[in-house]
Amino acid sequence: MEKKIRREDALEYHAKGRPGKIEVIPTKEYSTQRDLSLAYSPGVAEPCLAIAENVEDVYQYTAKGNLVAVISNGSAVLGLGDIGPEAGKPVMEGKGLLFKIYADIDVFDIELNTKNVDEFVRTVKILEPTFGGVNLEDIKAPECFEIEERLKKELNIPVMHDDQHGTAIISAAALLNALEIIGKKIDAVKIVVNGAGASAISCSKLYIALGAKIENFVMCDSKGVIRADRSDLDERKSQFVTTRDLYTLQEAMKDADVFIGLSKGNVVTQDMVRSMAKDAIVFAMANPTPEISYPEAVEARPDIIMATGRSDYPNQVNNVLGFPFIFRGALDVRATEINEAMKLAAVHALADLAKKSVPDLVNLAYGESNLMFGRKYIIPKPVDPRLLTTVAPAVAQAAMDSGVAKHPITDWDAYEQQLARRLGQDNQISRVILNKAKSDPKRVVFADAENLKVLKAAQQVRDEGIAFPILLGEVGRIRALITENNLDLGNVPILDPRAPEQDELIQKFSELYYEKRKRKGSNATEAKKQMYYRNYFGVMMVEAGEADAVISGLTRNYPDTIRPALQVIGKEAGVKKVAGMYILLTKRGPLFFSDTTVNFNPTVEEVVEITELTAKAVERFNIKPRIALVSYSNFGSAKGDDAQKMNQAVEILQRKHPDMIVDGEIQAHLAFNTDLLKLNHPFSKLVEEGANTLIFPNLSASNIAYNLMTESAGFDAIGPILLGLRKPVHVLQLGSSEREIVNMVAIAVVEAQGK
Repeated sequence: MEKKIRREDALEYHAKGRPGKIEVIPTKEYSTQRDLSLAYSPGVAEPCLAIAENVEDVYQYTAKGNLVAVISNGSAVLGLGDIGPEAGKPVMEGKGLLFKIYADIDVFDIELNTKNVDEFVRTVKILEPTFGGVNLEDIKAPECFEIEERLKKELNIPVMHDDQHGTAIISAAALLNALEIIGKKIDAVKIVVNGAGASAISCSKLYIALGAKIENFVMCDSKGVIRADRSDLDERKSQFVTTRDLYTLQEAMKDADVFIGLSKGNVVTQDMVRSMAKDAIVFAMANPTPEISYPEAVEARPDIIMATGRSDYPNQVNNVLGFPFIFRGALDVRATEINEAMKLAAVHALADLAKKSVPDLVNLAYGESNLMFGRKYIIPKPVDPRLLTTVAPAVAQAAMDSGVAKHPITDWDAYEQQLARRLGQDNQISRVILNKAKSDPKRVVFADAENLKVLKAAQQVRDEGIAFPILLGEVGRIRALITENNLDLGNVPILDPRAPEQDELIQKFSELYYEKRKRKGSNATEAKKQMYYRNYFGVMMVEAGEADAVISGLTRNYPDTIRPALQVIGKEAGVKKVAGMYILLTKRGPLFFSDTTVNFNPTVEEVVEITELTAKAVERFNIKPRIALVSYSNFGSAKGDDAQKMNQAVEILQRKHPDMIVDGEIQAHLAFNTDLLKLNHPFSKLVEEGANTLIFPNLSASNIAYNLMTESAGFDAIGPILLGLRKPVHVLQLGSSEREIVNMVAIAVVEAQGK
């Protein structure tokens, strides 16, 4: 199913809050006058003098070694064409965002108002002292070729035009693996390339470097096959002329082994695909509409190996698999260029990674039980956390072997640890949850649908294929909000429990509720009255099988919204206490906080159960819980009820679960500071990696900690996630953002999949 991105949503995303997608933040202390004197005058003179004496010290004392310029003139922006440098700026900012989240590389985007090659080259050249690398982007052919060639010769830092080489590197890795699967040799296959721009030329050259024969290529442009008798060819196209008696793409594809599409959508038919050789390989990479769609291609040929640029089908050729990690490796050895050896190293690293066992995190993200090397998995997935620690070292090693590394790596184990520390799982877990939800979307009731944020969230989960929303509220008001705000919720059901058309469901639900509560003080009249309230109606929809999950609470107080869940859905077998957990997305990785919403002052036994429930929840995200029971005391160093309670709970947990990484009671800062822990408490189970899960002694402590972390530190949060219910019911914090609502829906869907 094609995921729809609405114009209004895209514009709102780029404009909301602080406009743009990237910002500059300080990396050093700046709170005191001494800090400022060190940062600027007079202290800044010392690194200036050091660099003046040895220019290489610029990498030690400034950001140069981790700073890439993403530079464009807006002459070939995506599929939009020559729209100018200002209009291309959102793309360059987006590229900067990807550099940061995938490889921890800082970026300045630079948009140049020139199409003159000399002017462009001179401008970039005089910027060289600022940057450790240059990523050229969205520059039209043929100027892009000359610009890159000249800058590579004239600059002493790595330069890469990603439009040319990114697609080439990723598709080359995919091609090697596809050929291995079907048992064909790259030097023997016939390759048809549709498109003759920067990407097509670069892809073809890289395939030749890997062993493909130029005489086996047929390249087509908008005028048909690039033939030797054509007089309209530039020098780059002329490299790929054919003398074969072919004129059209349709003729070229007959008996071809490989089709490489870098042109425009819907130019390849099923008959063309059927005319190809046995075990055809088709990479239809036009975006967002491929040359032929994945479903059409696989319907035409059961023996096909198919790849596209899309994320909603197998084998996505996505440049994000390449450029962040290629630049990471190049920067880390201070390479003077990105050469062919480094590109080929990236190709082989990507190809080899696809053959290795896939981490559970990746399987979870794509709703698979066991992704493995084969026709539907020929290149790694973008969420694979191993990309950084696989591709970057391969590129760095190639730079060293080819003699372009000015700062060779000597301790590879330390380097891989450094790479792993650069990115926690904060930027992965959200994508994992969302992708897992999309693999099998469920029916989710929105109990507060008269709220605009809720409707916008419902729009997003519907468009993204995360869930099938069901809206509760007054129908006229909801429809008015949809119209006033230009939303498009199509045929999403809108139910008003108080409307006559719901009388049948009200009667059904009230009878079910009465049966549940008749020995707990409820009578038939009260049971029916309760069903007119949306929170009760929503959870009864889940209990009765009319929906799979319910999201509530945005506009009501917490006890009023959790009570229906406890009364109707009830606890899982064996669970005595329901608990609430938050996920905080931090640079060190996700942190899990419990209990943040339900239990005011749990007993020792209840703390034990809360910890067990939380550990199971963390494990569902394929993360090993490392649990600290926190207090104001360290392992008995201070007395008091809370400290003693947490100490006793740890003793019980370690006795019941000897393999569980759990310790305490411990102060919160010590749970993360492993150096201090080793020095003072080397016996602790947390001494190696520190905690990722905190269990609090009471609701006051947990709620204060959670709110301080989100508001003062600015961490994104997912939650509260209710633990221990039979079916997924989640209660939003008052004032939750649209993004937080979407995250909670995804959590509910994933939970429903498991239930």
